[in-house]
Amino acid sequence: MAITLKQMLEEGAERLSLQVIAGERYLSNKLPETAMNRPGLALTGFFQYFAQRRLQIFGLAEFTYLKSLSEKEKRKRLTELFEKQIPGIVITRNRQPTKEMLELAEQFKVPVLRTSMITMRFVNDCTVFLEELTAPHERIQGTMMEIMGIGVLLRGAPGIGKSETALSLIERGYCLVSDDVTEIRKNSRGQILCTASEITRYHMEIRGLGIIHVPSLFGVAAIRREAELDMVIDLYPPSGSEDRTGVEPATVNVLGVFVPCITLPVRSGRDMANIVEVAALNQKLKELGHDAAKELDERVINRLTKGRIRHG
Repeated sequence: MAITLKQMLEEGAERLSLQVIAGERYLSNKLPETAMNRPGLALTGFFQYFAQRRLQIFGLAEFTYLKSLSEKEKRKRLTELFEKQIPGIVITRNRQPTKEMLELAEQFKVPVLRTSMITMRFVNDCTVFLEELTAPHERIQGTMMEIMGIGVLLRGAPGIGKSETALSLIERGYCLVSDDVTEIRKNSRGQILCTASEITRYHMEIRGLGIIHVPSLFGVAAIRREAELDMVIDLYPPSGSEDRTGVEPATVNVLGVFVPCITLPVRSGRDMANIVEVAALNQKLKELGHDAAKELDERVINRLTKGRIRHG
């Protein structure tokens, strides 16, 4: 999903120390790619494989090279660069743009931005920021926990006990990511990452008690800002038709990624925190190649097969 320079500034001006110094009217220019490009070779006149769809970064090397050129040659090289319909330029280290840059920015409708950050730091931070901004994302109902490195999303109808189960897990030393509403996004590696909204981050609502601030009660070790989603657990009232073996694993589609999903009936007196903890441990074992349900199923089949052979 391509974003505009205006969106980039609205979301990341403070984080990236960005300000507009020319071409403010053209901030509607889109950024088709999230990667950055330093136009060193392009300034020498070599445009083969030039990444013109990327934000162009001018650092110390680019400015030093421009200073070595005559005024006529400098304008010629910069004009060739601007003619490629680049989306925008960012000047690092708070350097002043050349007069040619300011004139060409208006002529070719290219915004020129400036940051106080050093070049390499800006390139790294801006690339990560743009990937986060353009990644597929949505907001879902559910409470997210991290249990021994396993990211678990608890879902279920209101009042089923998601927050109470999460609270019991926090008391056992595990970490809260978000309560009730979870924001999810898919990164460039196909991982589903979960976090809380800024407004409700680190808070929980416990029925009959109200709102609590988790780090104040349990310490900063009881929270995580973000966690990868490894499994989904659906809590629901018992129906009597639950899968008791777990041989056939279920999955749920989350932003195009199929995540393991189990359903747990909630009964009075049942220690749901303990069961969720065991479910997370079991998932960790599966990731290490140890599936207890499948191993038991194979043992039973082998025993039955041997029995038929003897009686045959």
